[in-house]
Amino acid sequence: MAEPRTRLGARELFDAVLDPGSFVSWDGAVHAVTEPNSTYAVELAEAAQRAGTDESIITGEGRIGGRRVALIAGEFRFLAGSIGRTSAERIVLAFERATREGLPLFAGPASGGTRMQEGTPAFATMVKITAAVSAFKAAKLPYITYLRHPTTGGVFASWGSLGHVTVAEPGATIGFLGARVYEALYGQSFPDGVQTAENLYANGLLDAILPVDELTATAERFLDLVLAPRVGSAIPESEPTPWPDIPAWESIVRTRRPERPGVRELLKLGASDVIPLHGTGAGEWDRSLFLALARFGGMPCVVLGQDRRHTPGPGGALETADKPLSPSGLRVARRGMKLATELDLPLVSVIDTSGAALSRAAEEGGLAGEIARCLAELVAHAEPTLCVLLGQGTGGGAIALMPADRVIAAQHSWLSPLPPEGASAILYRTTEHAPHIAAQQRIRSIDLLADGIVDRVVAEHPDAADEPAEFCRRMAQAIAGELTRLTQMRAASRLAARHDRYRRLG
Repeated sequence: MAEPRTRLGARELFDAVLDPGSFVSWDGAVHAVTEPNSTYAVELAEAAQRAGTDESIITGEGRIGGRRVALIAGEFRFLAGSIGRTSAERIVLAFERATREGLPLFAGPASGGTRMQEGTPAFATMVKITAAVSAFKAAKLPYITYLRHPTTGGVFASWGSLGHVTVAEPGATIGFLGARVYEALYGQSFPDGVQTAENLYANGLLDAILPVDELTATAERFLDLVLAPRVGSAIPESEPTPWPDIPAWESIVRTRRPERPGVRELLKLGASDVIPLHGTGAGEWDRSLFLALARFGGMPCVVLGQDRRHTPGPGGALETADKPLSPSGLRVARRGMKLATELDLPLVSVIDTSGAALSRAAEEGGLAGEIARCLAELVAHAEPTLCVLLGQGTGGGAIALMPADRVIAAQHSWLSPLPPEGASAILYRTTEHAPHIAAQQRIRSIDLLADGIVDRVVAEHPDAADEPAEFCRRMAQAIAGELTRLTQMRAASRLAARHDRYRRLG
């Protein structure tokens, strides 16, 4: 991958991203870290003259779309953007001030890593930088990172990898171990194409690759979504009852129609803003689980959606067949749960799966453990939670995302321990009894409503596949109303009600 043709300095980055004239520096005088006239002192002076900055980090504040934000950027022209004790202290002070003043933080690292001239004392500052980032995130303030060319070493392994949303410059070199070091240690070149933004995105480590001229709009959308006042819509009326007594098998057939709207259609047709996120941030992504920040009505939220079809991969190809939910998909979901906690946002989980993967890879990847961890995290999740049973709800893959303060279901959606064909095979050694088994197992939305598993049913007239836009708007209105209801509750009361809800099941 060719390097970017131009490398923006730290100040040029701020000029490109911020509202004109809004930058204000937070940096004080640089403290001496070496003896005057030493070799290192000469190197620092030459670096300052070459870079036009007094250190490899500059910090301050500015405005993006009129919104005040804290800023940190690396200056690669200053000793390859390396982090010494002074630059590390600047990073920490910026996070601390942003925390005190309640500001979101935008960071643009560009660095070769720890400054070798300062040895272990500089290396150890990774710990205090990470502690400052953790304290900032504990204050539930948004953190965006834009990884520039290059971002490597201790910078990538600390504040460069801790953003709530992490995007990168096209063609940027991003990695932990420098290629020169690898070659010196192992006597061979580092494999081509590994330490690139594009490869990291393909492996679920980045949310997007953005040229700098698209960065402002993306940052503005993110900040508006997570920080704008939450103005809930009026809680809509409950759907009419009694519901028509449609056989369970008929509903199952309807949910398997290729035309039935899934989570992407729900967001496209029902949400007012959607920012897709990508992967776990830990080297995995999964076509079966869609993660996004979105807004329903005036209510922002994190959305975890099982995406059973038409899911583009990193190369843009579409997956048209059902994709079973895998352990990596549940790890993407757990990233979303953590994100909701750190950003103080409600969490919406959308169930629409034909079942979890049945394979050696799924077993060895810890599928059962991931289901258990999702259940445990959702049962105890501190933020308001809402589950939407959108279509198929099969087995552990479905139940993993079901614990919530409230559960709403599409009229023809269903929930069962196995596909009815599988249950029939267990009981009768044939799939022919699937319709009968489906009727017996109380899998329909109206049965789930009567049994206290579901709180509300959203109508289909007569089938969501035949009225996708209208259905998605009805479901979105129901989601907005339920989120309004949940966010207006006292947290202690909401959590107590959630506990009582699940204690009564069965």
